[in-house]
Amino acid sequence: MSTLPGLSTVLIAQRGEIATRIARTARDLGLRSIAVYSPADAGALHTAVADEAYALPGNSAQESYMNIPALLDIATRTGADCVHPGYGFLAENADFARAVIAAGLVWIGPSPEAIEILGDKIAARALATKTGAPLAPGTPDPITDWQEAKAFAEEYGLPIAIKAAFGGGGRGLKVVDSMEGIEEGFLSAGREALEAFGRGECYVEKFLVKPRHVEAQVLADTHGNVQVVGTRDCSTQRRFQKLVEEAPAPFLSPEQEASIISGARNICAAGKYTSAGTVEFIISADGTVSFLEVNTRIQVEHSVTEAVTGIDIIAEQFRIAAGLPVQSTADPKPNGHAFEFRINAEDVANGFAPCPGTVTLFEPPLGPGIRVDSGVRSGSTVPPYYDSLMAKLIVWGPTREIALRRSKAALREFTIKGVRSVLPFHRQIVEHPALHEMQLYTDWVDKEFSPQYLNDADEIAAIYDLQRIITIEIDGRLHELRLPQLALENTLGGSASAAASNTVAAQAGSGSSQTSTAAGGTPIIGRFAGSVVQWKARNGDAVTKGDPLVTVEAMKMETTLVAPASGILSIAVAAGNTFESGAQLGIIS
Repeated sequence: MSTLPGLSTVLIAQRGEIATRIARTARDLGLRSIAVYSPADAGALHTAVADEAYALPGNSAQESYMNIPALLDIATRTGADCVHPGYGFLAENADFARAVIAAGLVWIGPSPEAIEILGDKIAARALATKTGAPLAPGTPDPITDWQEAKAFAEEYGLPIAIKAAFGGGGRGLKVVDSMEGIEEGFLSAGREALEAFGRGECYVEKFLVKPRHVEAQVLADTHGNVQVVGTRDCSTQRRFQKLVEEAPAPFLSPEQEASIISGARNICAAGKYTSAGTVEFIISADGTVSFLEVNTRIQVEHSVTEAVTGIDIIAEQFRIAAGLPVQSTADPKPNGHAFEFRINAEDVANGFAPCPGTVTLFEPPLGPGIRVDSGVRSGSTVPPYYDSLMAKLIVWGPTREIALRRSKAALREFTIKGVRSVLPFHRQIVEHPALHEMQLYTDWVDKEFSPQYLNDADEIAAIYDLQRIITIEIDGRLHELRLPQLALENTLGGSASAAASNTVAAQAGSGSSQTSTAAGGTPIIGRFAGSVVQWKARNGDAVTKGDPLVTVEAMKMETTLVAPASGILSIAVAAGNTFESGAQLGIIS
């Protein structure tokens, strides 16, 4: 039986890790949970964890998890009395919140009015100005043409950030450091925002060089209480999508911490915010704190704050929606330190390219202070239509140093096969002095990180599936060897060696590092399943090796492929069409 007044059944308008997490919290609270799924997600973990699961009509986000009429129809058919949107998709969509409320259901989140004020990055900037929060220069309204972004850059200088007004999570964010790149940055940011959030409006602000990303987790109830649960550092990012988070944010001065906490509280109070939310700030290289945005939803990284506070933030969302006050009006003091590692299905050896497919083995680590929030298990499929996040590894320790040591061990033990993941990156970054000393900034990975796993083809094979683990005993002591399968079987000889060679050759042929020339020219290979957004050259044009050639999209992320050779371009897959992993998009002859 439910422990919350007026709530008994929740429709979870989400998928993946967060849908699984919400279903488990609903169980703890005595709520019946209803999952939804697209055809590509049939049998996914979140459908098994929930009490019931119902089909949505299509695979694209618009047909499925952003299909408001279909979601409300399932809510009606199942007798749901509340809806939790999780993060992403419709979580920050005020129209969806209004539709849920109009259908007589309880919305597990902030009011539609708060979403519009604070979820709209431009309106939130105006509110931050009113409450005295420091701000970098930015446009007061959405821009409608790239020329407006150019005019802003001419006034305030480069670099600039072109940002989705209704986005988040790095989608619809482009940092431009040249006048020539402004038009493409504006168009690309709008396309990503429209695909991920259903709205493509963008604004521009001055990008502060080498900024840390620090945020405050807020819980606000309908009784006027605004609790700042803690701070997080989320500076380890690639292409402005977070990879590693930690709580509490380390190496802040007392003045910086006080500014962030008071700023977060004042902005949420002024915006009449309720539910869980996050107020994000950046700290420039000179130590200046500047308001960034408000995320009007639960965030991926909420779990790392839970680890150091003991507060179940999702449960608090349900309690607040049921009209109950936050369990404590005082801000909690952090206990120990925690790191969170996003385990994405991405190929670090090919620029973090999305890597959909079947997870043949998912073996998470165990031990003190270790928590894994997952949306997959062995046998799960990672579809090409959605975000690449498979799971989160959260590691707690009584001190930051112990949390880092536990993190290193946990990442070594974590095994995923069938799809490539970002685990090799995480294993290297936890050893890096820049993380230990917090010398990171939001584009440090893109600009300064030197990945050791790109040394040679054998090493790339070794960090993923093409490896053998051999345990040997020397003088009574066990030693574990991880050897590239190709190198091992070439040494041993036999038919297995030929099979391994064929596997590596096929892999190389579909990767960005392939150098072989097909009959008649050099193929342009799509490393992952996706769609062609835009060709930057026309059929029959002469192109030069290394030139940006084609923009492709998968898992809500755009990637630009460069010309693998110089010559004449022949296009095989036109803009707007989809392709499978390893497909030939064109050829240069």
